[in-house]
Amino acid sequence: MRLLLLHIADDAFLVFHTALTVFNALGWALRSTRRWHVLTMALTGLSWVGLGYWYGWGYCVCTEWHWQVREALHMPIPFNSYITFLLHELSGAVFDERIVAHATLGVYLASWALTIVLNLRDVRRRKRA
Repeated sequence: MRLLLLHIADDAFLVFHTALTVFNALGWALRSTRRWHVLTMALTGLSWVGLGYWYGWGYCVCTEWHWQVREALHMPIPFNSYITFLLHELSGAVFDERIVAHATLGVYLASWALTIVLNLRDVRRRKRA
């Protein structure tokens, strides 16, 4: 039973964490999701920087928990980054983790900029109406 629950947890983390990652990259695009996007981006930033101060920059709670599940399943992850792991799962290729880390940070910062600009624009439009 424990093994079944660990496999369910592994699949759940894969789906949830991937969905969160995609949402962080693209959640700014729809007006209806922009407020939620600010929240998930802030929580991600708090994990990467806030918790990262103690555990290492870029630390992700979701990644940590998922890796613990995978260790319990005797399926350890040979990567330090969830994005590197995800790219490997999707393509079978192994990417340079430094390049992936820089690209991930670039997408994160661009998404922050877009969500700030678009949320401010939405607020201004609501005030005018």
